[in-house]
Amino acid sequence: MPVITNIEDLRVLAQERVPRMFYDYADSGSWTESTYRANETDFGRILLRQRVAVNMDNRTTRTRMVGEDVAMPVAIAPVGLLGMQHADGEILVARAAMKFGIPFTQSTMSICSIEDIAAATQAPFWFQLYWMRDRDFMDRLMDRAKAAGCSTLVLTLDLQVLGQRHKDLKNGMTAPPKPTLANIINLMMKPRWCLGMAGTRRHGFGNLIGHAKGVSDMSSLSAWTREQFDPQLDWNDVAWIRKRWGGRLILKGIQDVEDAQLATHSGAEAIIVSNHGGRQLDGAPSSISALPAIVDAVGHKIEVHMDGGIRSGQDVLKAVALGAKGTYIGRAMAYGLGAMGEEGVTKALEIIHKELDVTMAFCGRTDINTVDRGILLPGSY
Repeated sequence: MPVITNIEDLRVLAQERVPRMFYDYADSGSWTESTYRANETDFGRILLRQRVAVNMDNRTTRTRMVGEDVAMPVAIAPVGLLGMQHADGEILVARAAMKFGIPFTQSTMSICSIEDIAAATQAPFWFQLYWMRDRDFMDRLMDRAKAAGCSTLVLTLDLQVLGQRHKDLKNGMTAPPKPTLANIINLMMKPRWCLGMAGTRRHGFGNLIGHAKGVSDMSSLSAWTREQFDPQLDWNDVAWIRKRWGGRLILKGIQDVEDAQLATHSGAEAIIVSNHGGRQLDGAPSSISALPAIVDAVGHKIEVHMDGGIRSGQDVLKAVALGAKGTYIGRAMAYGLGAMGEEGVTKALEIIHKELDVTMAFCGRTDINTVDRGILLPGSY
């Protein structure tokens, strides 16, 4: 086993162990992938102010996200098909997050079901919902989430139409993989993955199969999914979700100041500045570059979170300094899961926490709640 010291080490190991179509599903963007790359590289342009002769003792990264205590200002982003990165993936990630003391957000497009997560964990988790044409199914999804103890609903706003992801098309991505010659050859090179999948019954979309009308297996699911994402979503629909859910609501996919201002009238507790990991509109700005203007415009009215490109604890600290009250990790978590299962997710969280804690100390702060733009070099953001 190689020595794991950073998120990149986990990425390399995940690429070795996860079948190509599922690794590419997690680690790719739409079209030219320019926004996907910018999400990560734009963090590097932001410079930190190192301070010395400051008491760095008794540091804490504990804070709150939408009223919940968290060990650090990080939540697990909703990522589909985690159960194809590693057998029972969503369960393993939820357990790691619970033990670490941060929120886990389950995707609608999970392999493990809402009920699977509830049975495997003792802490409330968050649930991500897409706006779909089948309102009855959405009703039942929200009721299932409530029954499972989900404390917060995360409504994704930026998937009314699907961005074209070239790698998924070229790989013929399906869950489970189709038994083509190319897939069989690739799977033969991933024995750990195959052994894990042979030991679980969870191979399809657990939240959908047997629950959505007309969806009984993977073949019928594909047609249903193509028809279900509703391009007519508007702010009146967001208001309906708010009323129907009745609990804490987070709106994910805000990139524009005007949309952020509209979101403040929705009754939501928080918004997530996000471009869907660069998987939707290629050519859009990175999340970290969009964050400051949105914080300046609405940060005093609504809690602003940020998602996209975080690969280190330094990235978390920079986002917090620019006004984010919370951040989300998707790919960094998926790398850990694909590399080493639950242990890998825990390792990713430990890496990010340590980097966050030590960097905060070098910047002369001992409490994450006191971090602001004063720790950043003027002109670099």
